[in-house]
Amino acid sequence: MNTENNSPAKNIADGQKKSNTKKSLLASGLSLSFFTLCSRILGLVREMTKASFLGTSKFADAFGIAFMIPNLLRRLFAENSISVAFIPTFRGYLEDSATSGKDSDEFKKTKEFLNSTITLISFCTTVVVILGIAFSPLIIPLFLDESDSVLTAEAVLLTRIMFPYLFVISLAAFFQGILNGVKIFSPSGFTPVLFNSIVIACTYIFTPLLTKNVADAEIRAQMAARAMSFGVLIGGCVQAIFQLPFVIKTGWFCHFTSLKKAFKNPGTKKVIALVGPTVIGMAAYQLNDVISTALAGKAGTGIVSSLQYSLRLQELILGIFAVSIGTVILPDLSGLAKTQKWENFNRLLSQAIKIIALISIPVTFYSLVCGKEIISLVYKSKNFNDESVQLTLTAFRFHIAGLFFIAMNRVVAPAFYAQGNTKSPTLAGILGLAINMIFALILIKPMSGGGIALALTLGSLANSILLFVFLKKNKQIDVKAVVGGTILYSIKMAVLSVIAAVPATLVKNATSAFFADRGRLVEFGGTVVLTAIVFAFAGILLLLITKDPVLASAKNMVLKKVKK
Repeated sequence: MNTENNSPAKNIADGQKKSNTKKSLLASGLSLSFFTLCSRILGLVREMTKASFLGTSKFADAFGIAFMIPNLLRRLFAENSISVAFIPTFRGYLEDSATSGKDSDEFKKTKEFLNSTITLISFCTTVVVILGIAFSPLIIPLFLDESDSVLTAEAVLLTRIMFPYLFVISLAAFFQGILNGVKIFSPSGFTPVLFNSIVIACTYIFTPLLTKNVADAEIRAQMAARAMSFGVLIGGCVQAIFQLPFVIKTGWFCHFTSLKKAFKNPGTKKVIALVGPTVIGMAAYQLNDVISTALAGKAGTGIVSSLQYSLRLQELILGIFAVSIGTVILPDLSGLAKTQKWENFNRLLSQAIKIIALISIPVTFYSLVCGKEIISLVYKSKNFNDESVQLTLTAFRFHIAGLFFIAMNRVVAPAFYAQGNTKSPTLAGILGLAINMIFALILIKPMSGGGIALALTLGSLANSILLFVFLKKNKQIDVKAVVGGTILYSIKMAVLSVIAAVPATLVKNATSAFFADRGRLVEFGGTVVLTAIVFAFAGILLLLITKDPVLASAKNMVLKKVKK
């Protein structure tokens, strides 16, 4: 009898291998989380830089629209294709060639697939870039008031500067796909940090060079927009170049092949087949951005940029907790669904939603109390004046009102993914976006930028309702109990937040004069921090008085994950 495979030494070795794999995955996860956090912070700094140089001027709008067009195409094709189609296909090739040498047919097929893919990506993006540059004068008027010929011409120029970004960022996404396919994540996680850093640096370096001996504020803003545009293009190039040595190190470096081979390769055919259906769903999301931006661009100067500044603040808040909680509960929900432990599934889902309410509802009320001070602290400068603050505040108040719904959607969606159902949350998202667009069209005229922000909140609310409606299809999930518990707890948190907001508002009003005229950091930072301390103290005290069970559950969940 062969006892070698069951020997104690073999078992210990297997155990050590599994332990090392877990540690490796943990290390990769931690480094990726760290780089993601750094990227979000630098993304906010990039917006602060934009606010400092451009404010909410017409050139800020021109830059925002010009960058949106290639960035939209990047999200739709490059990122979507890599995550949904390329990586799974590449992993299939890797598994086939895992036990083969470099001279094997399997290895050669993998190389041919990579060669064909980079050829296809390069060809398609080059064609799109050339068409985009050529037709920019016809595209830009869809988003801006044509009566301002200077603004339209500048937006066309900025679009032409940044359109090649699509080509280099698509190559960067391809390199990321290769690295992620062989389970190397850190280099790709670091590239957004590089991108944001380069855009910021280029703005500070090139603007003074372009505005030497120029006193006119409008021309200075115009040149700053160009400096940022060059920063975007350089940043995209660096994202691709930075990953190249890591790709070469994996041994999967590739080169161009003929277009005939690229289109006929079985792997690229499979990638195209996988991408097709998902592009339809993604297109709905991107179409919403296009329509909202077009409406904002026609609504008046500063509306596009003020909405972008507001959304950046909201996204930073969401990134800190909502995405993390959704990621943390997905493995647990998947395990419970697989083992048919629906009672525990219901309990965990309900608990996760209540934790979202525990965090997002108080944050919403605090942001409503201190919104002006937060915006002033982050963005206010010579070019981002009181009018810019007010424009951004109008959008921010309506954006932040939808924080709970957006955060909840990112936690409820994993409940579907845990059951292997991706269609329902996608359909809910598309219908929610349709409602968003309808309200945007209705509200833009009476409410301007605030109407577009409110439309997003109403669309997110509709998305939440639809997710729960679709969740009812699984009879094992007690949707009635989950929704009932969520509504009651949300009302409780809203009431407690209103009570906590009273002393916070009193402290803000009493101390604003004391902090006034002491520089932006002290004037607005002092008020924001002191008000936050009072609001947090009052809120926690109220939770302790009411013996809130969710607070204890959240604490236990965090401690459990930390110990693991």
